[in-house]
Amino acid sequence: MKATDPSALLSRVDHLVYAVPDLDRGIAYIEQLLRIRATLGGSHAGRGTHNALLALGPRTYLEIIGPDPAQTNAPKPFWFGVDRLVAPALVTWAAHTSDLEGVAEKAARDGVTLGDIIAGSRRRTDGVELRWRYTDPLRLIADGLVPFFIDWADAEHPAQSAAQGAALIGLRAEHPEPERVQEMLRSLDLAISVRPAQHPALIATIDCARGRIELR
Repeated sequence: MKATDPSALLSRVDHLVYAVPDLDRGIAYIEQLLRIRATLGGSHAGRGTHNALLALGPRTYLEIIGPDPAQTNAPKPFWFGVDRLVAPALVTWAAHTSDLEGVAEKAARDGVTLGDIIAGSRRRTDGVELRWRYTDPLRLIADGLVPFFIDWADAEHPAQSAAQGAALIGLRAEHPEPERVQEMLRSLDLAISVRPAQHPALIATIDCARGRIELR
């Protein structure tokens, strides 16, 4: 399967990050849109955020992330700027890899700086703590259209315990500088179509009981 094959791209998607000003309202909106209620994920300690998840495949999911009101002392800005959002949006996405160092080194040679490789964690509502490693998710390269990369190693993938019933069948982007962004994605072997537009956008096509729905 070639990297230019759209199905190859979808196999690389670990999760989509849908940032919302309020998690409960974000969950309700996605439930109205897809007819599926996302599973509460847990809190990102010290980051000011908590999330809910909806599976989009065996190892792919939608992360709805918003400010956690319980983290009153978390430093700002919160992850993905959720404390400053005016409206919900797909702000970025994550691609999975088992070779973070190799991906980051190759990207740097091609002029794409993914940032430091760091450790992350989240405690689920059932008390289980998930741990992972990833490139800096807050760099938002090309307005979030270039992904960060994540390695779950031996941890249970979050899609396994997330709400089921939907599938990611397409991912595309829009940007005022489509050629520049397309070249960065191509250097990472990610075959996303980037079309010219006044404002940057990530657009996911999701298949669910209501049919094919676009989320951006």
